[in-house]
Amino acid sequence: MFTGIVQSVATLASISDHQGIRTFVIDFEPGFCVDLEIGASVAVDGVCLTVTELLSDTRVSFDVMLQSLNITTLSEYQQGDRVNVERAAKDGAEIGGHPLSGHVDFKTPVLSVTQDQDNYCIRFALSEQWKRYIFPKGYIALNGTSLTLSTVDKQQGWFEVWLIPETRRMTTFELKQAGDNINVEIERGTQVVVDTVRDTLQEQLGPMLPLLEKLLAEQGTDIDALGQAASKQLESK
Repeated sequence: MFTGIVQSVATLASISDHQGIRTFVIDFEPGFCVDLEIGASVAVDGVCLTVTELLSDTRVSFDVMLQSLNITTLSEYQQGDRVNVERAAKDGAEIGGHPLSGHVDFKTPVLSVTQDQDNYCIRFALSEQWKRYIFPKGYIALNGTSLTLSTVDKQQGWFEVWLIPETRRMTTFELKQAGDNINVEIERGTQVVVDTVRDTLQEQLGPMLPLLEKLLAEQGTDIDALGQAASKQLESK
């Protein structure tokens, strides 16, 4: 498990491919690899990777399967690129962000970056498949960073996050431009509640469900918003 609090930025020293496996050799900041062992987990831009070889006190090797390459941005990286990294959380560790699995759900492109003095806003594309889990003030993990959604426009298909100076200092977000892809992990609690509410309504209402959806749409909301509201209530307890 990870916390979504990026601990450092690392550099891709080399990338190689062999029989469908891509190997990343990553240079970390001094001290990051203390007590790191083969088989340990490290989140690299939000993707949980397993240590396969310790090459030095700061250099580590990871093997990545084709499935992870297809879903995440790892297939797009080049030597010298900078990435957000976090060690796996230890038992009893404080969760400064929100619990993350390191299993990325999808990748999405940056649509725009807006900066006004220390105010830094990034807008991302939102596909139809994932709209039901994205709502204002909810949690989301972007390149392994736990963030709060500020604005969501499901009709236009985008969402925004605002970054404080400390987040920008500790991550690679200031390097991102329109068109760059970002790894996204949705908040698992929200996903479970939203899906449960929808499945329950489908079971109880059956053919009447489209009528309820139409009525909710006329009120400017939808069924998934009911699940999102229920998720918020659970979080507050």
